[in-house]
Amino acid sequence: MNSFAEQLRAIVGAAHVLTEGDLGAWEQDWRKRARGKALAVVRPASTAELAQVVKACAAAGHSLVPQGGNTGLVVGSTPDASGRQVVLSLARMNAVRGIDADNLTMTVEAGCILQAVQDAAQAAGLVFPLSLAAEGSCTIGGNLSTNAGGTQVVRYGNARELCLGLEVVTAQGEVWNGLSGLRKDNTGYDLRDLFIGSEGTLGVITAATLKLYPPPAATLTAWAAVPSVEDAVKLLALAHRDLGAGLTGFEMMGQFALSLVARHFTQLRVPFWQESAYCVLLENSDHESELHARTQFERLLETAIEQGCVTDAVVAENLTQANQLWHIRESIPLAQAEEGLNIKHDISLPVSRIPAFCHETDALLAREIAGVRLVNFGHLGDGNLHYNVQAPAGGDPAAFLREQEERINVLVYDQVTKFDGSISAEHGVGSLKVDKLPGYKPAVALDLMRSLKKALDPQNILNPGRVVAL
Repeated sequence: MNSFAEQLRAIVGAAHVLTEGDLGAWEQDWRKRARGKALAVVRPASTAELAQVVKACAAAGHSLVPQGGNTGLVVGSTPDASGRQVVLSLARMNAVRGIDADNLTMTVEAGCILQAVQDAAQAAGLVFPLSLAAEGSCTIGGNLSTNAGGTQVVRYGNARELCLGLEVVTAQGEVWNGLSGLRKDNTGYDLRDLFIGSEGTLGVITAATLKLYPPPAATLTAWAAVPSVEDAVKLLALAHRDLGAGLTGFEMMGQFALSLVARHFTQLRVPFWQESAYCVLLENSDHESELHARTQFERLLETAIEQGCVTDAVVAENLTQANQLWHIRESIPLAQAEEGLNIKHDISLPVSRIPAFCHETDALLAREIAGVRLVNFGHLGDGNLHYNVQAPAGGDPAAFLREQEERINVLVYDQVTKFDGSISAEHGVGSLKVDKLPGYKPAVALDLMRSLKKALDPQNILNPGRVVAL
């Protein structure tokens, strides 16, 4: 170890190879589901340094675990317990390399915090629309490696749709510079899409060229009470019809999910949650004026009330009120954590099939596990639900997780498959779901994925045991 550590120190500097002390910030996942033991935490400052680290690890036979903000939810960026893996932290690679306002692009390094990317775009008079609850600590490299979604997918798409080019270090320590700002380039296989969503198993993303957008003239937020999931889907159809491309957010939240926010964050005033089975948070970004946006919203909500799919609604009067409504939505995972350990499901379904899925699966879980509580919320606009399962009231959350997680996962995933969905929508596979894929992914697809992994990383040194098992 000493000679290898000295080799790493010679590449990145002694202060940036951590082998002693409390390394929990890098060795434990965000949900505290797993903790490993790293051989070292290495923090390169440049793509050239990172490439040299990869070469050194490959020569020494040590696998690497790339890590951004360590905010992932599927244990995809923490080391195993062997003490032989190197955690490759990209936190120091956080520069904004440039903004091309005329081309509506910006190039940033992978360690840039998402909020810093948003702020840099705003300072240039533009918008980078990727937005999620962890944006103050997650990194753009992690967002791309998991193809993160967030709250504005309904308008702008996942991280994949917001990226035009990448810079990547391969498993052999070579650098592929594909930082193109081109929107059209048909010169062969799309390598960019190969690395996005691969969770660091095929290459290490070190920089990206991202799409930017002109800011809207006004952005308004509304909160609506809906009697059922069917009514939420009806409201979504009306919003698509009346708002068109202005619909930039559509979040559905179940009553129990909102009750947890009301219970654990008493300073937040949660509208309508006691009187409605579900609530919906809508965002309308208009390029004409605030008056036009408000008129659109009011007309939409009046129609929805007339048709019975909305029972009550409020439109935020100012940015402070809008932020408060979004804060309620983003507090659901934190409130659920306060309630105790839980079983998380990040699933996607055709929007048209979500009501039937919820009815069937709610009833199935209630029959199988007495008193189980469902925390159902998420991005209904793009078909992504966080269909989480909480222990019965008064029960032991840790025991519930230990005894019921596997059984509940099978029940939920089988239902997802029945309704033509996916068991991972935006969180990735990581190590938590890698053993589940063979039951829910076609064998041909898995064989192709293994072939790609073996071709690009024949030594299996990049994040082994994640996404696909060899």
